[in-house]
Amino acid sequence: MMHGPEKSDSSIVATKPTNKLGRPGAEPVEPREGTEGNAGKPRTRRTQSRVSVSHGRDRVRQAARQRREERFTAVLHHVTVDLLRDAYSWLEPDAAPGVDGLTWQAYGQNLEANLVDLHGRVHRGGYRARPSRRRYIAKPDGRQRPLGLAALEDKIVQRAVVEILNAIYEEDFLGFSYGFRPGRGQHDALDALAVGIGRRRVNWILDADIATSLDRSAMTG
Repeated sequence: MMHGPEKSDSSIVATKPTNKLGRPGAEPVEPREGTEGNAGKPRTRRTQSRVSVSHGRDRVRQAARQRREERFTAVLHHVTVDLLRDAYSWLEPDAAPGVDGLTWQAYGQNLEANLVDLHGRVHRGGYRARPSRRRYIAKPDGRQRPLGLAALEDKIVQRAVVEILNAIYEEDFLGFSYGFRPGRGQHDALDALAVGIGRRRVNWILDADIATSLDRSAMTG
C-alpha cells in the first residue's frame, strides 16, 4: 500500500508504540472498533523474575541498537535459570505433550530442580532436542493440517532462545512489519490498513496470497 510517490515505507500501526526505542514515534495507536484479537491483549504471563530477565534482554537490545554492524557470536550466556523459568511460565499449561509424554503440570512439581538441571545440560553441551510428535487436526475444507508437538523441555529452551533473538532482531524490523513478531498479528495489520485507507491518500493496494503448493518447474525456470 502506498500513500504517495515513493512513500511505501511509512509505518502505520494501530495503537502500538514504536519498537524503535529512543526514536521518533511513527506508529499511532488507532484501533478499529470491534476488531477481534487487537493489540493490547496480553499474550504472556508475568512472573516475579521478569524484571531481572528484562534487564538482561534490554542489554542485548541496546547492544543491537548501538552496534549495528557487529555480529552476535555468543548469546547462550543469556539463557539463565530465570529466563528458563519465565519461558516455562509462558507455555500453555493445557498443551498436548510431545514424545516425552511430560505435561506442564508434571514438570512444575519439581520445577526449580528441573530448570537447574536443564540449564546445566544446555551450557555444558549435554542438552539434545527430541523428535517432534506428529499430530493432525481437521481443516474446514476436510483436509488434515499436520502439527509437530515438541517435548516440554524443547519448548522451554526454544522459548528462551526466541526471547533473546527477538531482542536482537526487533531492532532491524520496520514499523509496518507484522508477521511473526511478538505482540503483533493479523488483526493489528488489518487495523493499520484501516487507518491507512481512512486517513491517508492511497494510490494502490496489492493483495497477494501464497499457494499451498508450487510448480517446481516454475520455481526452477
